[in-house]
Amino acid sequence: MKINRVDFKVFDKNDAQVFGEIYDAFYSKIFGYAFRRVGDYDIARDIAAETFLKAYLNIHHYRFEGHSVSAWLYKIATNEINLFFRNQKYRPDLFGQLSHEVISDRELLVVFDKERQDAERDMAQFEAFNEVQNQLKKLDVKYQEVISLKYFEEKSILEISAILEKPEGTVKSLLSRGLEILRKKMS
Repeated sequence: MKINRVDFKVFDKNDAQVFGEIYDAFYSKIFGYAFRRVGDYDIARDIAAETFLKAYLNIHHYRFEGHSVSAWLYKIATNEINLFFRNQKYRPDLFGQLSHEVISDRELLVVFDKERQDAERDMAQFEAFNEVQNQLKKLDVKYQEVISLKYFEEKSILEISAILEKPEGTVKSLLSRGLEILRKKMS
């Protein structure tokens, strides 16, 4: 059975393979959500693990009722995140009860290390993007347009010229001046 990522109206709740597909389809999204909310790799990993463990243990209670499994997983993760912020010393209940043999497996440590590096890189890129976005909003609209079209929409100078109905030289000039102003604001 191939998991439909948007709508899980029918699936066998007793089929561990189906839950494995749900895990594969949503783990990175739930982990990313937790990481962006709490800003700590280890805590986000614990929250994601606790989310899926609670989902697995309670899948027999899941009812579609117009919501996807995705929404259900995000709700569990949100509850775990809220628990973290209430306690500020998050200790996952169920995940901590698992055998330490599983956690100490070398292959898992390699996966966790790569996951941490990827998450930290993504978070740094997100923060840098967010800072650029905030500074870009402070520029004149004429600079916002050309910079957004060039770097966010990946349009060529020729395409930007056609979109804005400005000569290519003007687009290049606006882009150059806008980037210079943005660099000064960022330093």
